[in-house]
Amino acid sequence: MSALRNYLNKIKPNFEPEGKLHAFRSLFDGFETFLYVPNDTARTGVNIHDAIDSKRIMSMVVIALMPAMLFGMYNVGYQNYLAAGTLASASFVEIFCYGFLAVLPKILVSYIVGLGIEFAWAQWKGEEIQEGYLVSGILIPLIVPIGCPLWMLALACAFSVIFCKEIFGGTGMNMFNPAIAARMFLFFAYPSKMTGDQVWVAQDSIFGLGNTLPDGFTAATPLGQMAQGVDPSASICDMLCGFIPGSIGETSVIAIALGAVLLLWTGIASWRTMLSVFVGGGLMAIIFQQMGQSMVWWHHFILGGFAFGAVFMATDPVTSCRTRGGQFIYGFIIGAMAVIIRVRNAGYPEGMMLAIFFGNMIAPMIDHFIVERNISKRLKRGGTK
Repeated sequence: MSALRNYLNKIKPNFEPEGKLHAFRSLFDGFETFLYVPNDTARTGVNIHDAIDSKRIMSMVVIALMPAMLFGMYNVGYQNYLAAGTLASASFVEIFCYGFLAVLPKILVSYIVGLGIEFAWAQWKGEEIQEGYLVSGILIPLIVPIGCPLWMLALACAFSVIFCKEIFGGTGMNMFNPAIAARMFLFFAYPSKMTGDQVWVAQDSIFGLGNTLPDGFTAATPLGQMAQGVDPSASICDMLCGFIPGSIGETSVIAIALGAVLLLWTGIASWRTMLSVFVGGGLMAIIFQQMGQSMVWWHHFILGGFAFGAVFMATDPVTSCRTRGGQFIYGFIIGAMAVIIRVRNAGYPEGMMLAIFFGNMIAPMIDHFIVERNISKRLKRGGTK
């Protein structure tokens, strides 16, 4: 690592204001600060020093996403071999390698398009490259079906970075979660590639691995089956472990729970938001079940993107509520709205991502009323009219 540090120090003058490559200073700064902690210190004013910065927060979230991503890769291969009837003869390595090769292009496209736009934007504005896309770049591929074409994914990434981040001022200023915006763009622009029974299982062989499935092959998700009033073919164990069709990173509750433990242990995610999403969703699901809705209330937690959204999307510190009281309200609304959408709209059985999108929209208003309420209470305690 010392050799890399010495090399960066050697070429750094070329990117300074008077250097011959000064136009690419933001690009160099982005790579340097990603690899090393900046050694610049504040010289004036009052500052709060902390051992963690936004890059390390983003890196910790990416680590928390690893179990869901790795299991998602395995499940992509598992579903392909299962559909072809060759699962018994396939090894773990063959199944995982097939899923890895199927998912990797989506991750590469997401990062190449998203980071490319961020780098170009930073160069155009003469600003530092922001690190927010480190998380969005892996979230977006994990919340889409394996059948989503790469060119559609590229369009969605470009839309989310430009219209949901950069025009608001970049990382930390965006109102909507970029990954949620990408998912919403795909759903409303290309619904046939985001819903239905033909998008959840990879249907082509890759480098001799996996199987080419028959034309017109379909496989419904358990959530889709329940929305149609049909008992799911998967067992409860398969639902918990994640051996079911679904978006790449959303199927395994166990893998998602491992990421949740890390985020809560490090204090990066708000336990108030996370808990209240499940409370709101559970309470609304119980109400619907008492009204005669066929789905068992806790099935909402283990199917679709409910758990993934509650852990990784609703807890986004930029687009969620900042006040403690607001986090409870915000999470409760998201959980309840997700179940309402699932139950009352048969054409949209998922609901979680749409609920988080609306939650992002009202989060500033919730914080505003919480702050005004706190100010009013303090004024009354002080005897100020």
